[in-house]
Amino acid sequence: MKNANNFEEVPIEKLRWRCDPKGIGFESTDEVEACTNIIGQKRGVNALRLGLDMKSPGYNIFVTGLVGTGRKTAIKCMLEETDRIKKIPDDKLYVNNFKNPDSPRLIRLPAGQGKEFKKGMGRAIEYIKKSIPAVFESEGYERRSKEILDEAQNKQREFIKKFEEDVKKEGFTLTQVQMGPIARPVILPMIDGKPSNFEQLSALVKSGLLPQERLDQIKKKHSDLTEKIEEVFKEMRDIEKSANESLKSLDNEVVTPMVQRRIDDIKDKCKNDKVNEYLDEVKESVIERLDRFRKKPEGKTLVIPGLPMPQADQFMEYNVNLLVDNSGAEKAPIIFETSPTYRNLFGTIEVTPDRFGSWRTDFSKIKAGSLLKADGGFLIIEALDALIEPGVWPELKRTLRNGKIEIQNYAPLYMMSISALKPEPIECDLKVAMVGDPFLYGLLYSRDVDFKKIFKVRSDFDSVMNLESESINQYATFIKKIASDEKLMAFDSSAVATIVEHGVKKAGRQNKLSTQFNDMADILREANFWANKNGSSKVTGEYVEMAIEEKIDRSRLIEEKIQEMIDEGMLMIDTDGSVVGQVNGLSIYSMGDYSFGKPSRITARASLGSTGIVNIEREAELSGRIHDKGVLILAGYLRSRYAQDKPLAVNASLCFEQSYGGVEGDSASSTELYALLSALSEQPIHQDIAVTGSVNQKGEIQPIGGVNQKIEGFFDVCMAKGLTGKQGVVIPHQNVKDLMLRKEVLKAVKDGKFHIYPVKTIDQGIEILTGVKSGEKKGDRYEEGTINYLVDEKLGEFAERWRKFRIGEERRM
Repeated sequence: MKNANNFEEVPIEKLRWRCDPKGIGFESTDEVEACTNIIGQKRGVNALRLGLDMKSPGYNIFVTGLVGTGRKTAIKCMLEETDRIKKIPDDKLYVNNFKNPDSPRLIRLPAGQGKEFKKGMGRAIEYIKKSIPAVFESEGYERRSKEILDEAQNKQREFIKKFEEDVKKEGFTLTQVQMGPIARPVILPMIDGKPSNFEQLSALVKSGLLPQERLDQIKKKHSDLTEKIEEVFKEMRDIEKSANESLKSLDNEVVTPMVQRRIDDIKDKCKNDKVNEYLDEVKESVIERLDRFRKKPEGKTLVIPGLPMPQADQFMEYNVNLLVDNSGAEKAPIIFETSPTYRNLFGTIEVTPDRFGSWRTDFSKIKAGSLLKADGGFLIIEALDALIEPGVWPELKRTLRNGKIEIQNYAPLYMMSISALKPEPIECDLKVAMVGDPFLYGLLYSRDVDFKKIFKVRSDFDSVMNLESESINQYATFIKKIASDEKLMAFDSSAVATIVEHGVKKAGRQNKLSTQFNDMADILREANFWANKNGSSKVTGEYVEMAIEEKIDRSRLIEEKIQEMIDEGMLMIDTDGSVVGQVNGLSIYSMGDYSFGKPSRITARASLGSTGIVNIEREAELSGRIHDKGVLILAGYLRSRYAQDKPLAVNASLCFEQSYGGVEGDSASSTELYALLSALSEQPIHQDIAVTGSVNQKGEIQPIGGVNQKIEGFFDVCMAKGLTGKQGVVIPHQNVKDLMLRKEVLKAVKDGKFHIYPVKTIDQGIEILTGVKSGEKKGDRYEEGTINYLVDEKLGEFAERWRKFRIGEERRM
């Protein structure tokens, strides 16, 4: 379609793709089945299926894509389809290691048996705690133990009696002498029927009452009897030891069968080699330490006011720590860990202070993390959350690489570690799915050598899908699902059509639909709100449009402020008249959840010199690298077109006027070139036409992003200043397929008040902007009076003047 000036315009039917409500095939979503499949993500779903079904190690999944494209929803749906989901994993328990208490022992039992084993052990220990004291207090036990003790005492008495008789025959007596708190047996000689010590006998010898030979005989006999009493004492100790052994044998005889019965009951229920080994150690421990089970007299406990006095469980070593209980599970676990800290993922070993301030722990304080709870099933975590948590990523790599979970306290400063426990590692078999963005995936893949070994599957979710009749039907099923799940009103065909059009605009192409369904779901909820508020029984296209407009309005404060500044003349934008070296470029402002376009004045000035093109934004350090590249391309274009027969002796400056926040991107490179050509040709540019588009060194216009926002942004400025019928926008011809303009823009175009020109080359664009032919080259010259002729002449003039200037400089030197 061409206008009166013979410039091609975009036909009205190409300015927006329309979804005909009549062609949808239903009156409302009540006639549609809710979707049960993942929409528009065939590649991502196939990758998920591969990763979930592969049994080889390392086939964990990294899911990439934009937020809202259904990544986690897809994971949930796909998990329900895998064979792994049907297998219920084992229970995991830690028990005391009686041989090495610092290394608790792991036991794995089929789902449900762990709980029964723990109950069985609890009942067995309670029974033993009550039964053993009762056995020791029984009449039969007391009688038999008394017999053993009486027999031992009788033997000791007989030995003492015989020894006393031997002592008496030798003229000595056995008496007890108190030596401090201990009474010790002492052999004393009898003199005149009285016991005497050797000091007294020595005195008798000195006084002549006792011969020295007699004293020597007494000393020798005393020495022999003293040696004999040591033998007597040894024999008495042997008797006592034998009695103790007999008592211990009696204890074992009466206790062992009772303990064995309880142990055998548990073994019969839990047929497991590790359980049998553990129970044998339990039995051995109980038998060896029977004194703990005897009733002890209650003593007084020291009570310190204000200080709690926890009572230690002296039978704690027989407890069972059930880390993972799958007794109530109907399928393999699926865990979404929203807070992947070290403790939450890998578990921990808790420590508790005692009353003296010391830290204590034991195997019962070991706690499972999400990785262990997900063993046999699936764990889903956010990649960024896991990477920023201290210690998580290195430990996660080790766990997945080795297939073992080692529960420890996270102690980045080893001096601060307060747990000496090293529980037995737990072999794990689970699928981990990390959800992140493509940048994070690329960073890990290129920088971490282990990453590609443990995350072998990438599931990439696209933000758009092809626009087809099937995809429109899928949109309808999605709307139905949201309406059903959240009890929303039915959406009629006009509402569905409006949602589809919104999806096309969000996708940015007329042949694509957005797959960012979280945004779509928000529109559905808000449209339902407005329909309900207005008393409607169903949601129509009017309420969907209202929801979209309201959502935009909540975020357009900055846009309105910029528009006010333009209206008031604070931001200088012309929408009529003509100016040399000045053109309205179009910029995108991104507010995060909302982006909009507004015009920016771009100016160019040229003079004689050798500097070339000066990018003022770059000189002021306000230019990005891509924008710098675009400006360098302009110099390449000028050299290739105008400097084949002469040097490019020009100083030219380019500037985004009233721009203070930085410029990035090359979408204004064609705009800058138009301003520069205008400055060199001295032909004014119509200010009622704005421009967007990138350019290459050959002068071909290249597509850009945000074309709809840019056109609508300039339209809003023209609308505020008043439409004249001459205003419009020059866009790359490739972007025609991206157009999804607002209805008011379409109306203005239809009424001839606004124009949209698609261009392929700089020559086409400069003709629209100046109204002057660009001019073709014939021989070695361009057509006279054209833009290219005027530019070439100006550059030729600059070159000649520069030559003369240099000659003059050389003469003066």
